[in-house]
Amino acid sequence: MRKNLTEYNFPEDLKSMTDDEMELLCIAIRDFLIEKISKTGGHLASNLGVVELTVGIHRVFDSPEDRIVWDVGHQSYVHKILTGRAGGFDHLRQTGGMSGFPKACESPHDAYDTGHSSTSISAAAGIAAARDLKGEDYNVIAVIGDGSLTGGMAYEAMNNIGASKSNVIVIINDNGMSIDKNIGGMSDYLTRLRMSKGYLEAKKNIKETLNRIPGVGKGLANGISGAKDKLKYALISDGILFEELGFTYIGPIDGHDIGEVIETLEHARQIEGPVVIHAMTKKGKGYRIAETDPDRFHGIGPFDVETGKTAPSKGTSWSKAMGQNLVRIAEQDSSVVAITAAMGSATGLSGFAKLWPDRCFDVGIAEAHAVTFAAGLAKNGMKPLVAIYSSFLQRAYDQIVEDVCLQDLPVVFAIDRAGIVGADGETHHGVLDLSYLSSIPNMTVLTPASASDLRSMMEYAFRLGHPVAIRYPRGICPEDTRNDEFDGRNRRVCPGRDVDIWAEGPMLEQALRARAYLSRKGIRAGVVEVLTVKPMDTTPFDPEIPYIVTLEDGLVRGGFGMALASELSGRVRVESFGWPDRFIQHGSVEDLYKMYQLDGESVAERICEHIERKA
Repeated sequence: MRKNLTEYNFPEDLKSMTDDEMELLCIAIRDFLIEKISKTGGHLASNLGVVELTVGIHRVFDSPEDRIVWDVGHQSYVHKILTGRAGGFDHLRQTGGMSGFPKACESPHDAYDTGHSSTSISAAAGIAAARDLKGEDYNVIAVIGDGSLTGGMAYEAMNNIGASKSNVIVIINDNGMSIDKNIGGMSDYLTRLRMSKGYLEAKKNIKETLNRIPGVGKGLANGISGAKDKLKYALISDGILFEELGFTYIGPIDGHDIGEVIETLEHARQIEGPVVIHAMTKKGKGYRIAETDPDRFHGIGPFDVETGKTAPSKGTSWSKAMGQNLVRIAEQDSSVVAITAAMGSATGLSGFAKLWPDRCFDVGIAEAHAVTFAAGLAKNGMKPLVAIYSSFLQRAYDQIVEDVCLQDLPVVFAIDRAGIVGADGETHHGVLDLSYLSSIPNMTVLTPASASDLRSMMEYAFRLGHPVAIRYPRGICPEDTRNDEFDGRNRRVCPGRDVDIWAEGPMLEQALRARAYLSRKGIRAGVVEVLTVKPMDTTPFDPEIPYIVTLEDGLVRGGFGMALASELSGRVRVESFGWPDRFIQHGSVEDLYKMYQLDGESVAERICEHIERKA
């Protein structure tokens, strides 16, 4: 066995390995992941948990001919190693480096781009249907976590596959948790599932025995479905859900026993029709610190391998600040409730949930349900706050429109990770919400730039009695000493003469940097803090300033700048600075700002160019 994983010709070399060599390979992969991710950061615990499972998949199946679809994709690092990309881990999730998620443009072994939850079975269903229509012959495998099975889309897909009887293998990677502890009936159901070899063998033996009876055997075999159903329920009370959806259920198996994994996959490959394999794994397997604290090691920055410690935080995060404000508000109003879609701790709701567990609802990975659930609460006199990442809220657009805004219900949306988030890239950037939320009637859209902004906006939102979205970025929430009460209007921060920079929320910092740079060039720039994106407020507009630049952490198309330009049409020239009409790649936030000329210095240089052209 080679010492360096980059020396292998994967996945071909895996096919000839002995059992002992594969066991050693699994150890080497875990050591490799711990070493590399301790330097770059990334999704560690989930990948440590799927090492044997991934080795087994690539031993039995022939990627890229066979198609492997990873749900979410944050557990695809082992897959990347086994498809020849170990050398890319030195720059994992860094600007210009390898993505932390499957990307078809990165490798033909990545059958489908993923980044959001509960989608893999649907994608596999479509791939299999295309295969069947084209008369092709290859395997389609969907790997989905038990957490992702709390999303209803997974069952819609399974229902579709079961009805089609198409050959699709669904592997449930059951580690008993998602980012937060799994909740709901499906979680309880999976904990009860046990392998019933008696049922599987009995079903096979009955059919074979009946088919051997001369003349009448096949008719009997086809005519005893009632008897087989009774046998099924008698011998295996669990696993029936998957069987009734049309799948052959196998499991649970030990997902860390490479021999059992390979044997099960070989068996599943021979079965006609859809198959579910239920594999039990341990998140963080092989790294004791991650095993005992898998939540923290789900997605982690660089850390010390010996202690597991990361660099100390330099302040309070936006998520935590939101949660603290919510607790203060809820102490005074018992009708305030909170809703999360399996991201309670990540969105800052841990403190609220500890104080009022009966007022904090975790609905699982079901964002659409979360929003309509909030609408039902609001309809009956409660004041719900829905805390969801910006890119995940996209999954509930119809519910925001039809269930909340159409009825003008007082639901507050705490939109975390709005704008560019950095290393997770295209699937996790929250650059669309300004555009799509601003287009919905009855919706108010607010963008704080500081801790005091967030505090007063949340109080305002709960008083307003209408739908309100408060969007804020990932990272540290800037402190300030202002005690201004938010009244729904935008605020002039600095007077100007030559140009005005209207900066949305967190872009205020870049606007102030641009102003300082322009001042050294003799250009006097005003700055307006855009606190309210919708409804449009032009109170700070100064008709003496001939040129306005808007700066926003969202798409230019359909964003605040375009709305302001329309509002002030014919009165002043407005130029919008924001993210272009394309999906933004992964990289550090600072690198991306510079790359797209949205950092303070680049903004100032663009303004200088405009003023020089006019001169």
